[in-house]
Amino acid sequence: QVTLVESGGGLVQAGGSLRLSCAASGHTVSDSALGWFRQAPGKGRELIAAITMSRGSAYYPDSMKGRFTISRDNAKNTVYLQMNSLKPEDTAVYYCAARAEGISTPSWTYQYWGKGTLVTVSS
Repeated sequence: QVTLVESGGGLVQAGGSLRLSCAASGHTVSDSALGWFRQAPGKGRELIAAITMSRGSAYYPDSMKGRFTISRDNAKNTVYLQMNSLKPEDTAVYYCAARAEGISTPSWTYQYWGKGTLVTVSS
């Protein structure tokens, strides 16, 4: 069992930055891959970035490369998502998710989910 708690969301103006945190707990965290997803109103959940906790190998879908950076702190069992040059279309609920094996892109392959944190980007 893995428990995930996101924090760091809020209201930011277009062009601004935010850093989201995901605190993970559970005996299998060190062997897990953690991903950041987002879901905008009326849209599906999409992967922003994922990282392996053991090696720190990161993956970004092509559509997410450039403004988002994922990182992890194994000592704190925490994964971060640095978001820069935010746009109104980045407004969404951002979720942290974990899976027991390597990085995967479909959301349904992740077994554990946090409750999400809302990011609102004003124009």
